[in-house]
Amino acid sequence: MTLNSRQRPQSAPSGPLKVALVGECMIEMRSDPVAGLSQTFGGDTLNVAVYFCRLNASEHIVADYVTAIGADSFSDAMRQLWRDEGVGDPHVRVIEDALPGLYFIQTDSQGERRFLYWRGEAAARRMFDGAEADAALHALADYDYIYVSGISLAILTAGGRERLLHALRLVREAGARIVFDNNYRPHLWPDTQAARQAYGDMLRLTDLALITWEDDAALFGYADVEVLFRAYAAFGVGEIALKRGAASCLVQCDSGRFEVPAEQVRHVVDTTAAGDSFSAAYLSCRLQGGDPQLAARWGHRLAAQVVQHRGALIPGAAMPSLKMPSFSSATEA
Repeated sequence: MTLNSRQRPQSAPSGPLKVALVGECMIEMRSDPVAGLSQTFGGDTLNVAVYFCRLNASEHIVADYVTAIGADSFSDAMRQLWRDEGVGDPHVRVIEDALPGLYFIQTDSQGERRFLYWRGEAAARRMFDGAEADAALHALADYDYIYVSGISLAILTAGGRERLLHALRLVREAGARIVFDNNYRPHLWPDTQAARQAYGDMLRLTDLALITWEDDAALFGYADVEVLFRAYAAFGVGEIALKRGAASCLVQCDSGRFEVPAEQVRHVVDTTAAGDSFSAAYLSCRLQGGDPQLAARWGHRLAAQVVQHRGALIPGAAMPSLKMPSFSSATEA
């Protein structure tokens, strides 16, 4: 099963291609040398959702965010941000006695970032707990593509995670395609074995994997990329884009394996959301009909722009122009 060998879910209505992104949006705080302390919103799947919508500003592809928030003013403000960016919110759960999580970004002189988190009681942890979650879980059957990250899995309660995985199995059997970004964060898991089990369950359902090499090397202990690609083949993943930071990415799909060089950036300001923006552009290109090599070039182009700005979400005016004829295909490795 590959990304393009798609049969629309039986329950999905005709019309635009529908993408659901499952995860957590948090309050983002950062110390800026010019502006001082600033506050906005971010989170890996939310970053992907925003960049994806910016690259798909048409009626042919729509994206909805699936999460849980509180009933507070911060939750209202982040929800308005999503709407302003074109991210749909029909399946956002409101939990009255909960609040959003919060993180603080610190960056060094090379733009590398360090995150401090306050998210233990965040609403998103409970998004799939209880009978109130049934509507969102059943609604996943209406989507053609569902995007989940390793952080999406990690923040959920054990019961919520199992309910999500069960729902993904059902919708995939009905024709949906599953996209997974590994985003492994050790501190979010009780132990390595629990993370490996959850990732293994997820990868067996995955059609497109957007993988950061360092994360999988840390989680699974892969010695090199060949071991990783063999492991993913055993899981049955049909298409893999292996992100390697400022180095080239490797793409493996039905037509072979390709190496796509990254774009060089002379001055990196902040690497926050570099991987998220790559994933958003890659998926956007693929769903618009681009091949995997072109999708990787889109990913590198957007990520190169994102790391030249502070924060997860760059201004809309700073978005690069990504068009189907803009790039030539990479040379097969």
